[in-house]
Amino acid sequence: MADTTLFDDLTAPEREAFFSTAREVSYDDGDRLFEEGGPAGYCWLIRHGRVALDTAVPGRGHVVVQTLGPGDLLGWSWLVPPYRWHFGARAIGAVQATAFDAAQLRALADQDPRLGYALTRQLLAVVLDRLQTTRARLLDLYGDAIPEDTARG
Repeated sequence: MADTTLFDDLTAPEREAFFSTAREVSYDDGDRLFEEGGPAGYCWLIRHGRVALDTAVPGRGHVVVQTLGPGDLLGWSWLVPPYRWHFGARAIGAVQATAFDAAQLRALADQDPRLGYALTRQLLAVVLDRLQTTRARLLDLYGDAIPEDTARG
């Protein structure tokens, strides 16, 4: 397993419950793991390889907003209704990952509020990172097109 601090806040029994939902998966270069707007049924811990998170931009196709690698958690949309992906994801080269079943994770979180809180905190950190990275990427792509008085936000 790739080095990660994602599970440091979990007790040994909570980690065991979390990993009881897991299965090992692999993807080939160019494989789509999921499409933006599709049902969010899994999250992944990337063990080897890289995954490009992308979003559909009219007239530009799929634009990569972030690239994830070993130790990164892929997928947070499974925790928030309506459980739909906010981005798409594509393997860059061969990818090996641990996939966690989202329905089982939601059930575990409902049964054990401490576990649910720990998972929510971890995923919130992932969401914050994705938002900051996406913001920076969009500024790279469109920064010159934003009038100065509207760019201050």
